[in-house]
Amino acid sequence: MSFETLGLSHAVLQALELKGYDKPSPIQEQSIPTVLQGRDLLGIAQTGTGKTAAFMLPSIDRLVAADKRPKPRCCRMLVLAPTRELAGQIAKSASEYAQFVHLKVATVFGGTSVNRNRQELARGVDILIATPGRLVDLTDQNALDLSQVEVLVLDEADQMLDLGFIHALRQIVRMLPRQRQTLFFSATMPNSIKQLAGQYLTDPAQVSVAPASTTAERVEQYVVYLNQQEKQALLTIVLRDGFSAGEMDRVLVFTRTKHGADRVVRKLAQTNIVAAAIHGNKSQPQREKALDAFRAGQIKVLVATDIAARGIDIPGVSHVINFELPNVPEQYVHRIGRTARAGADGIAVSFCAQDEKEYLRDIQRLTKVTLEQVPLPESFNAEVSRINALTPPADRREEARRDAQAMERQNRGPRAPRAIVQAKRHGGGNAGPGGKSAGGNRGGGAGGRSGGQGQPRQEGGRATGNAGGHSHGGQQGKPRQDGARSGQGGRPAHAGHGGGNGGGQGRPGGQRNRRRSGGGQGGGGAPRG
Repeated sequence: MSFETLGLSHAVLQALELKGYDKPSPIQEQSIPTVLQGRDLLGIAQTGTGKTAAFMLPSIDRLVAADKRPKPRCCRMLVLAPTRELAGQIAKSASEYAQFVHLKVATVFGGTSVNRNRQELARGVDILIATPGRLVDLTDQNALDLSQVEVLVLDEADQMLDLGFIHALRQIVRMLPRQRQTLFFSATMPNSIKQLAGQYLTDPAQVSVAPASTTAERVEQYVVYLNQQEKQALLTIVLRDGFSAGEMDRVLVFTRTKHGADRVVRKLAQTNIVAAAIHGNKSQPQREKALDAFRAGQIKVLVATDIAARGIDIPGVSHVINFELPNVPEQYVHRIGRTARAGADGIAVSFCAQDEKEYLRDIQRLTKVTLEQVPLPESFNAEVSRINALTPPADRREEARRDAQAMERQNRGPRAPRAIVQAKRHGGGNAGPGGKSAGGNRGGGAGGRSGGQGQPRQEGGRATGNAGGHSHGGQQGKPRQDGARSGQGGRPAHAGHGGGNGGGQGRPGGQRNRRRSGGGQGGGGAPRG
């Protein structure tokens, strides 16, 4: 079957011809006719199978056929992606597919200028590719109106849930029109994804080119058992021997933490192996520079965390090395999906320490694949001693401490997006029994602080009163201006925020704050006792 038989327009076929595409992949063959009909779609496919073209090609034709112009601050098609890299690559593909039609494509994601995003959206765009966090920020600033969206695409939906974007997704969907086409793509199908699809899709067609959570057939998968402290030495040996023998082209190494990725790069540099790292702490220009160098072959080794696993679509990745096994088994599927792309073969090697064997069992249970065990190389112990000698004992202890902290943070689970956290802070909460010194909580009145009978600290502590709500001054003090702070019988203080502060029953603190007498907390700031 060819693209011509799928019903695509001449302009899209011309763009495909320039890219050298002549035959659709299975996911494209099944999805394109359904999307052209305007039906909702639930697509299950491994990474690297051509999902982007499966939803973008027919959507471009539908947008052109509707013959509408986007309104200011609006978009007609919204594509949500979990990572910056994936959003950028989808936008690049969209621009190439739409090069012979008049559709404006834009991206918004973290690490870029918000003002520039606002300027790009001001006149409206046809196709917007975004990460959920930045999109919510822009809608909160009234820089984007989602009421005109005709097509919604959720790409790599399971990864979005893994990263904690579920609250942002719910907030975004509430802003969309009910009459829309929704396309839902995921590489795995856990129960959480089934529930999410049931909420967002209406009578969807379902296409699947591989069972949920299966690994790529062309990837040879191996495991090596060793101690955690020996992994760096094994990685050094594998890379050195592989590149020397010409068996490796580009190698992608995965770690569980950002600090771990940076450390692997430093250790490799000590053995004259050049590598780069990409993770959430890197700026967008740094991430793009590392990816471009890896894509161009200037750097043969790229070390990444799972957050970047979905955004790397680089041909020629011959090996994926799991320096640390993921604690979420579905992540393993996405990691090794970075190799064996577009019909090529690939090799995945996992380093498994004693405390990771449970992760390995979960992975093998999910994928129904038993990884082939390979032995440690000869002279391995000597290499371990040599690598360890490069790092002073004090530095090794510091690295162990930082690793423990990083793993503790990771085990807490994903954080909610910033906009959700801010909404919770300003939406009103529980009033505490006192102010800061008495352990009071944020959220009294209109998102401010409210406490009863606060007690001062000895040295300039904060005391809280029993007045709440929107009071702007103390019971006896003279209010200075809207939001000013004033204590009972005291002089007005500096301007506060929110709804101001009410005084009452506060007692003066230590000598440094003796001039500010009294002072309770109302609906805004925190007066000092």
